[in-house]
Amino acid sequence: MSRNELTFSGVIAQLEPLRYTPAGIPLLSFELEHQSQQIEAGETRTVSLNLPVLALGEIAMQLADVSRDQAVVVRGFLTRRTVKSSVVVLHATAWKKELE
Repeated sequence: MSRNELTFSGVIAQLEPLRYTPAGIPLLSFELEHQSQQIEAGETRTVSLNLPVLALGEIAMQLADVSRDQAVVVRGFLTRRTVKSSVVVLHATAWKKELE
C-alpha cells in the first residue's frame, strides 16, 4: 500500500463554521498558514504557504472549539478537493495545539 500521511503545523488563518453533511456527519473546513525556514541543497529557504484542511466526525467537533490565529499541528492525508479538482486538501485525522 502506498503511504499518504502528512504532519503539518501552522496558524489557523481562516475558519468556517461547523456544519453537517447530508448524512449528519460534522464537517469543519479551515486553512492553515505555515511559515518556516527549511534547508534545501545546503541553503536556507523561507517557506510560506496556506493549506486547506477538512475535518470530519469527532475531529471536526474537537476543532470547532479552536479559534482563528491558534497554532496547531494537524496530521492526516492529502487528496483533491473534488474528483475533478486540482486543489489539494489535507484531511485531518489527528490534531493538537502547538506548544509555543
